[in-house]
Amino acid sequence: MDLQSHAKAEYQRRLEARNADVRRLDTRDALYANLRLVVFAVALAILVAALWIDTTVWAWVVAPVIAFVLLAVRHDRVIRARDRARTSVAFYEHGIARMEDRWAGLGLSGEGLVPAEHLNAADLDLVGRGSLFQLMCLARTRAGQQTLADWLCTPADLDEITARQRAVEELRTRLDLREDLAQFGQGIREGVQPGVLIRWATGPQEFQVMKARIVATLLGVALVVSFAMLVTGMATVPFAVAIVVAWAATRPLQKGVRRAIASMDEPKRELGVLALVLARMERETFESPRLKALQARIASRGVSASVCIARLHRLAGWHEARNNQLFAPIAALLMWDIQFACAFETWRTRHGGHVAEWLEAVGELEALCSMSAYAYEHPGDPFPELVATGPLVHSESLGHPLLPSAACVRNDAHLDETTRMLVVSGSNMSGKSTLLRTVGINAVLAQMGAPVCAKALRMSPLTIGATLRIQDSIHEGRSRFYAEIQRLRAVMDLTKGPKPVLFLFDEILAGTNSHDRQLGAEAILRGFLDAGAIGLVTTHDLALARIADALSSRAANVHFEDHLEDGKLVFDYQLRAGVVQKSNALELMRAVGLKV
Repeated sequence: MDLQSHAKAEYQRRLEARNADVRRLDTRDALYANLRLVVFAVALAILVAALWIDTTVWAWVVAPVIAFVLLAVRHDRVIRARDRARTSVAFYEHGIARMEDRWAGLGLSGEGLVPAEHLNAADLDLVGRGSLFQLMCLARTRAGQQTLADWLCTPADLDEITARQRAVEELRTRLDLREDLAQFGQGIREGVQPGVLIRWATGPQEFQVMKARIVATLLGVALVVSFAMLVTGMATVPFAVAIVVAWAATRPLQKGVRRAIASMDEPKRELGVLALVLARMERETFESPRLKALQARIASRGVSASVCIARLHRLAGWHEARNNQLFAPIAALLMWDIQFACAFETWRTRHGGHVAEWLEAVGELEALCSMSAYAYEHPGDPFPELVATGPLVHSESLGHPLLPSAACVRNDAHLDETTRMLVVSGSNMSGKSTLLRTVGINAVLAQMGAPVCAKALRMSPLTIGATLRIQDSIHEGRSRFYAEIQRLRAVMDLTKGPKPVLFLFDEILAGTNSHDRQLGAEAILRGFLDAGAIGLVTTHDLALARIADALSSRAANVHFEDHLEDGKLVFDYQLRAGVVQKSNALELMRAVGLKV
């Protein structure tokens, strides 16, 4: 049994166990539902007997009422346990689907987490349906989702990559931790933006808390006492006076109180999930320095972050009680809004400065857990070797992680100080663009700290720029050619940064005439090489393939081939040295029924 089969077998074993739990809890659910119905019927029978037969049997109704309450509590526990078991079933089903290449469309796509103008996210399928984000992401909080998206789109430095690799390796077999984290956040897949919660936690104080608390407490006592006098018939005037005094005394506070309450509306949606994730994070024992550091960051003045967030979540829940029509009058007497606005402001004063750090820790833990699941489900994928000197990309048996394993053809690719550019020629559909995406997406995996889809990969830190998905824009009045040269300019600007650039140019300058294309492409590529960049450029124009000769030893030609079998084009997707010698354009036209 190979390593991936072993991982899949473990998922399958756990899936069967969780399905058995669901069936067992379904049986208990039905049992408790029936018992509650029986107890309710008994209580109803006693009430009927008390009303129509003998009033002395009233006392007997206490026993079934107590029994009903106890059954309801136990029933609720069973329902929650079954929901958790069902979540675990879905967790392992999705894991098996990923290993069986049936994952596209499952889970979050990551759209909206990356700027539209990013120079390789769309080109390399980092976000969107069927993307690397969708394959990897297990995060339940928005902080975790955003962190993973940021790591995909922003290469880390060498020390950070090493720290993440060690953390991922430690978390690789922590299935229980990932399963527990999967229990949280059901129903709020689109969580609160971390910035929203941070802005709420660190914003300016809306009003003087101590003054508001004293006023609300005194007025609350006065309203309750005067109301008691009203309902007992002792006096009516005190209650009317108390209402007028309360209105006048709290009027200056109302604007600040309303702002404090309103600003809490959006952040409170994710507080419960944050508290659960933090609590689970605090219980785990870690060995790697990175994971230990994450645990150390979730403490505030000797109180755990989970306790602080859970308290805020409870406060928000209790405040919601004012929306109950039966409780609303009581809430008004108790100055409910002012009291809880004071509680929210007090919490912000004590703990608000730590919220950003807590969210960052949660986001990093969830991102690392997502990467560890990817590592567990791809046990044959090694961690790359990152070296400080470069530019360098030396890969052996490099494959595309988003392709089904049965369809993934692997190739070697080498770029260094000697051979700085590969000019990839070949016919249509032969695999040129896929090779560029394969190199690019593995460079992304390597620089985020994840395993790579290769037998081996050795590379230096690189900044990636690509032109694989350039589109025109009717609304902006922009042609594809103009959009491409704008992108080329943006990628050229990257060469001024601290890291060498890895460029991936697909059919460079295809939107202009062949003469201008050849001259322009040679000049542009020469400029990139002179600026210290390395990369790949594809073309099916054989004239353009001569650029490698013009650039002397700094560039090399490689190509993909195809051949006809029984009148059909066949591609082997194997990379070969040299320039391709034929084109399949006419054969493709004939294959779709065009007379050429």
